[in-house]
Amino acid sequence: MQIEELHISSLVVHAAPARLGEVEEALRGIDGARVHASSPAGKLVLTLEQPSSAAMTDAVLAIQRLSGVLSASLVYQCADTLQAMNEEIPHAQA
Repeated sequence: MQIEELHISSLVVHAAPARLGEVEEALRGIDGARVHASSPAGKLVLTLEQPSSAAMTDAVLAIQRLSGVLSASLVYQCADTLQAMNEEIPHAQA
């Protein structure tokens, strides 16, 4: 039995300013990617959800290889079982 996982990462992507729209559209087309912010200078903030570390590595490499992307830096990564990620945490009583 394989345990299902969820990997969540955040990245800062720097795109050529003249190609920002094209890069943002390509990022939105990547499964599990969500663009949260962008600036006219070409910087984008995104989160990426993938089912395994191998899938995360492949997705980050695909982002780095997009035409118009100057760099893509991994800022944060969290991984846990899907069961743990979906566990409800009770609110603390004040």
